[in-house]
Amino acid sequence: MVSLQKKIAAKILKCGVNRIWIDPTSTKVKQAITRNDVRRYINEGIIKKFPEKRHLKLEAKAQQRMGSRKGKRGAREGKKTNWLKIIRPQRKLLKEMKPQLEPLAYRKVYRMIKGNAFRSRAHLTSYLKDNKLIKEKGK
Repeated sequence: MVSLQKKIAAKILKCGVNRIWIDPTSTKVKQAITRNDVRRYINEGIIKKFPEKRHLKLEAKAQQRMGSRKGKRGAREGKKTNWLKIIRPQRKLLKEMKPQLEPLAYRKVYRMIKGNAFRSRAHLTSYLKDNKLIKEKGK
């Protein structure tokens, strides 16, 4: 059971009852009934507030390695997020390369990107070079 003094001190110090420390050697505190009495003991240092505990779970979660992970990758990061990480850079690269491409190649390759034909930007550029869809500078 929590003492009356702890409840009053918690309200004064704006914290929970569990963060209140009362000096166990002091006998005067038990006689305190009013808020003014409790305030006086706070000023004297007989009643104190413990510092906040750090949120260790949040810190530990930030450093989770492979062994402590539970659930598949898709559960931790959605499929759509993963898809967008692959597709957006490819579309951006294709847009930058548009003036260098052969006529009608842009739309064809754009649709291929949408169809998940390329693993990465490097795969996309190698496809464009292999199929000679990039204009030669002499033409």
